[in-house]
Amino acid sequence: MRVFKLITKNTGRHLLRTLLTVLGLSIAVIAFIIIRTTVDAWYAGAEASSPNRLVTRHAVSLTFDLPLAYKEKIMKVDGVKDVSQGNWFAGQYIDDKNFFAQFAINHTNYLDIYPEILVPEDQMERFYKEKNGAIVGQGLIDRFGWTLGNKIQLTGTIYPGNWDFTIVGIYTGAKEVTDENTFFFRWDYLDEKMREDMPGRAGRVGWFIVEIKDPTQAAVISEKVDAFFKNSQNETLTETEEAFNLSFVSMGSSIVTGLNIVSFMVIGIILLVLGNTMAMTARERVSEYAVLKTLGFRPGHLVGLIFGESLMIAILGGIMGILLTIPIASVVKIALSAFFPIYTISPLTIVLASSMTILVGLLAAIFPTLKAVRTKIVDGLRIID
Repeated sequence: MRVFKLITKNTGRHLLRTLLTVLGLSIAVIAFIIIRTTVDAWYAGAEASSPNRLVTRHAVSLTFDLPLAYKEKIMKVDGVKDVSQGNWFAGQYIDDKNFFAQFAINHTNYLDIYPEILVPEDQMERFYKEKNGAIVGQGLIDRFGWTLGNKIQLTGTIYPGNWDFTIVGIYTGAKEVTDENTFFFRWDYLDEKMREDMPGRAGRVGWFIVEIKDPTQAAVISEKVDAFFKNSQNETLTETEEAFNLSFVSMGSSIVTGLNIVSFMVIGIILLVLGNTMAMTARERVSEYAVLKTLGFRPGHLVGLIFGESLMIAILGGIMGILLTIPIASVVKIALSAFFPIYTISPLTIVLASSMTILVGLLAAIFPTLKAVRTKIVDGLRIID
């Protein structure tokens, strides 16, 4: 108890220095958590994928579409339970700042393949009946203040023109990782307008969602599907939903790598900040440590005092950083909702941040401790403050 009391008093002796050090540590912890959470959000789509779903797209690129007629052939593959189709729409709502994902989907079965997307039955019935109906996520409802029955107009980029929709359904996620920021509308509404305005683009889909009976047969089924269309004008690439989502992540792999590097550079910054504080403390207290030795304090006592003070400062900075990160992450989540619909601080990130601060507290105390223990009593008493 006496040692702990001394540690507490030593920590508060230079209050301004301690407060600035704690503040610096907390800022570094906040930066670490936010960066790690952003990296996690980048991979969230892949982690939310189902092993029961495959994605069939054009073998060259997702920018090339496929004939709708492929759907019947895919259904004939052994192990396939259901097939649906979708198109990326990329329309603008008011202006290009209001970005959110928009998919034209087969209204009869697309959402059935996604049991994690929950839509009230009466709203689904209305979706079946209204060709220009749309089902939107709760995240978009909260973001734009929409309600059921609102008329929404999107300006097409890939598909030119003004497109009018009526919100007939609101979906929520059955899981925390389910994206609630997507705008779904009927594929036949898109196809009908293409037949009228651009017949050459009618009957084309961006990808097929393939529901399979046995996830362990994913590789075999994928090969069979692609074999159907080998050497055709529109060869396909079929992969698991996770692999499909990771292909988007790989497009920004350099950014992810950069974020990972920066997150660990933050650890070095924390170490420098606390290490500098502890070094200054050790220099100032050389004569004090010499006096303590003359009073019977052993090297173990000095080790406890210095390591204890360093750990106390590190832990205070870590706690403050973690507590401040919660409201800051909420603001970041809103700001990045269009790009990262799932932005949640994971328990693992908190554990890493906590472990990091404790490790830094230990490392920062090593050299000051060695200096204090190795300094002879006579040499220490010669130093006059």
